[in-house]
Amino acid sequence: MENVVLITGATSGFGEACAHIFAENGWNLIITGRRTERLEKIKSKLIELYSCKVLTLNFDVCIEKDVKTAIESIPVDFKKSIKILINNAGLAVGRGPIQDGSTDDWNRMIDTNIKGLLYVSHAVIPLLIQNTEGHIFNIGSIAGKEVYPGGNVYCASKHAVDALSKSMRIDLVEHGIKVTNIAPGAAETEFSLVRFKGNETTAKSVYEGFDPLMAKDIAETIYFVATRPKHVTINDLVIMPTAQASATVLHKKA
Repeated sequence: MENVVLITGATSGFGEACAHIFAENGWNLIITGRRTERLEKIKSKLIELYSCKVLTLNFDVCIEKDVKTAIESIPVDFKKSIKILINNAGLAVGRGPIQDGSTDDWNRMIDTNIKGLLYVSHAVIPLLIQNTEGHIFNIGSIAGKEVYPGGNVYCASKHAVDALSKSMRIDLVEHGIKVTNIAPGAAETEFSLVRFKGNETTAKSVYEGFDPLMAKDIAETIYFVATRPKHVTINDLVIMPTAQASATVLHKKA
């Protein structure tokens, strides 16, 4: 088997879009997520559309022992062929002044965005080293470059992703493993629906008055970066909709 990409959080948004673009271009897939039914539905669709091989792993990136068990369970032919890891699983929960914050929300963001990324990376990196090549994509955010009102802990978690991406490059350069930090701006996925805890009206209002990024935009960018020549690495990319100038500056139509 050749060319396997492992994608966390593949049941929606950037992760699902990445699965489609890699499969369309001849890659085999390991897709992970917490929603088993959704994973299996996506698997069936990918196989039907692209005739690729797809392995699904159902686990929560926040639970270290489950991450280890899942990665260890990968069949040998898949393990030997993993070339790319896309650390996509992440979320924002809640928004408001830090003094009014929910510690449960903070823990969810820290456990998923930082610890989850670390647990998965720690389990997969030895496989990349054994395979003598690899590329890790960490999905950060413009919130990892700037802070904004009400973003406090989410911004802190994505600043950590930015720092970890830089550290990984240093630690893995001797092994020829590439590391790329992808920092999207406003993108219309399930992000705001999760952040506002299922409030569809509030979530929808975030993207009104301008054309936001779509999941496919980020997936196409990741695929472009992944297919650069072996001697070329794009370390860091900030991607925003044309209507967005910074984390807090958006030009919305009246």
